[in-house]
Amino acid sequence: MEMTHYMELLATNQPWNLILFMAIPVILAETVAITELVILLKWKKTGFIGGLNRLAGIIGGWYFLGVFVYLVNTAVIPLTTSGGWRGIGDIIAVGFYLLGVIPLMGMALIDMNILIRKSSEHEKLKLHAIFVGIFLVVAHIAMIFGMLNPSILGFHENSILPVHDMDSMPNSVHDMMWK
Repeated sequence: MEMTHYMELLATNQPWNLILFMAIPVILAETVAITELVILLKWKKTGFIGGLNRLAGIIGGWYFLGVFVYLVNTAVIPLTTSGGWRGIGDIIAVGFYLLGVIPLMGMALIDMNILIRKSSEHEKLKLHAIFVGIFLVVAHIAMIFGMLNPSILGFHENSILPVHDMDSMPNSVHDMMWK
């Protein structure tokens, strides 16, 4: 069975890739999402829950920015230049996964009082909650397309002509990242 590069990344180098690229970002984002509910009920970001929310938001945003830069350089650029994508589902999965950097960094910048710093606390909470929602949507789209067999959306191993001599190209995300 064919798999997307998203799934290959998570399945390779077990359990480390799963921890680094899925568990850490998801745990931090889910911590933000859960604490966000409590904060929205109280309409103020104070106390332990507010501090935990802020800390998870800042760490999550900056951590995922590092993941984004790393994967763009080690996977996206090489896959694009070599014609190595496994169809549209593969591109959607990786693209939406990486789009998570926008809401996560948005939350981090709000929590660091850099983004919308002159706005009211209510406006900051509102935008923060919107970023949580956006992250959940893009992450779930990435997961759905990432778990999909690329052949379902029309990809076949020999259907895309390589841009370069494939003998000199890495065969997988694993080859690109761990040589």
